[in-house]
Amino acid sequence: VQGDRTVGITEIPTPEFLGRLGQRFGFEPSAEHGHNVVTALEAMVEGKARVFIGMGGNIVAAIPDWQVTQEAFRRLDLTVHVSTKLNRSHIIHGRDALILPCLGRTEVDLQAAGPQSITVEDSMSMVHASTGMNEPASEHLKSEPAIVAGMARATLGMRSVVDWEIFVADYDLIRDAIEDVFPIFEGYNARIRVPGGFHLPSTARERIWNTATGKANFMPFDGLGEDNASDADVLWLTSVRSHDQYNTTLYSLSDRYRGVFGQRDVLFISVEEIEKRGFKPGDRVDLVTVSDDGVERVVRNFKLVAHAFPAGGCAAYYPETNPLVPLHAHDPMSFTPSYKGIPIRIVRAQVQVEVA
Repeated sequence: VQGDRTVGITEIPTPEFLGRLGQRFGFEPSAEHGHNVVTALEAMVEGKARVFIGMGGNIVAAIPDWQVTQEAFRRLDLTVHVSTKLNRSHIIHGRDALILPCLGRTEVDLQAAGPQSITVEDSMSMVHASTGMNEPASEHLKSEPAIVAGMARATLGMRSVVDWEIFVADYDLIRDAIEDVFPIFEGYNARIRVPGGFHLPSTARERIWNTATGKANFMPFDGLGEDNASDADVLWLTSVRSHDQYNTTLYSLSDRYRGVFGQRDVLFISVEEIEKRGFKPGDRVDLVTVSDDGVERVVRNFKLVAHAFPAGGCAAYYPETNPLVPLHAHDPMSFTPSYKGIPIRIVRAQVQVEVA
């Protein structure tokens, strides 16, 4: 995911990128902007989008406002998931649904030119090769490049000027094409064959500031003070991940960071806030979003866990608290949902059930 933007996978491509892409492949790319995740979900809710195709991931669990967005997925004409393993997105689907299993990057990817390597970019802008070593789960599994090329052939047919087969046969040719479009990848194939890979340029890392002062600038951000809650009952909930978690993938129900074991339906909150509301640690509560759009958003039966937390704040796990986040509550520039700032109230759970 880190490298997607680097190679032009974005809903707002720059004219420079589109020009180089069109020159390399002999066509005129559309300059029309597409959807980000939030606007795509809005299009589904409004009935303007009819098909979803996902390249990996567990989008149904990752998105906000489940009550609204999951129902929108069910109304789609078609959902397609290219996946390495099953997840919840495969059971919240459109009227027609396809699951296309593909090779994982730990599996040998044998193509016409021999075993293939893909490349990944980490959070430090380091690019390196990834070569699968395990026997594929099935001889019938296709790689992601093969699936994408197949969709391109089926969609474009004779209109395409691209020889998709050569890209599937040898991923070096894909990297050559990336190098042609993005000068920062000069010598791409040679550089990934160096153990450890290579760093992409990062002006911030090199302390190069392209500003009027030549220094890093701090900028005020409008709107940070607009959500001050006047109601003393309101808490600000932030979503967090556990130690044994990577995004929506849970490797266990334990979190040694916070001393929680075998459970995730917990609310971290200070003892003072617990007692102020007439509860005690271990009580079960429902979390209810404070909003003015008339939609009830609630997750139920969370256990109060005393934790060193600032007054007026609390925390619970992602993605279990995603249903509390309204689809419209997002940053106006990045469109990131407000997973780190959700106004809620806690009420005593209707049934005090202790989950083992």
